[in-house]
Amino acid sequence: FYKALLPEDLDAIVAYLRSLKPVRNEVSDPVYKVPVHRDPYPDAETGFSKAMFTDPVKRGAYLVTIGHCMECHSAWSRGVSDFKTGLGRGGRDFAEAGLAGSKASNITSDRTAGIGAWSDQEIARAITHGVSRDGRMLKPPMAFSYYAGLKDSDIADIIAYLRTVPPLQ
Repeated sequence: FYKALLPEDLDAIVAYLRSLKPVRNEVSDPVYKVPVHRDPYPDAETGFSKAMFTDPVKRGAYLVTIGHCMECHSAWSRGVSDFKTGLGRGGRDFAEAGLAGSKASNITSDRTAGIGAWSDQEIARAITHGVSRDGRMLKPPMAFSYYAGLKDSDIADIIAYLRTVPPLQ
């Protein structure tokens, strides 16, 4: 997913990290609860250019890519993401990651199974506040607290892109 980062965005991240005051901190080795597997993400492999960002849908696709949205919200089988025929369909169960009862939602444009019938405001609220259309709180690993600081224009572009994701049940 990060392969899609534009050079200037990567430079900005590096500049930010270099601006932080160093902290001495012992960090234990990571413990992975699920196998780490890299599935190439088509939009990241194809890449983006700054010129594409005049189109809100393309800019939204970029934000969804670097935000890893489809890593969770695509079909998942035997530890492998299905970006080709299951993009946005959801269904990934996070029980094996210690999050029993948490399952990724369908975020395709399907009006019944997905978010096709949701208003832009309902989608924005789910992304930034973790509240579903029916008012229930979304469960981890949905990272809405990280997305809460996105600009309105970022959210609008993400929604523009999500509206183009083909409907899947």
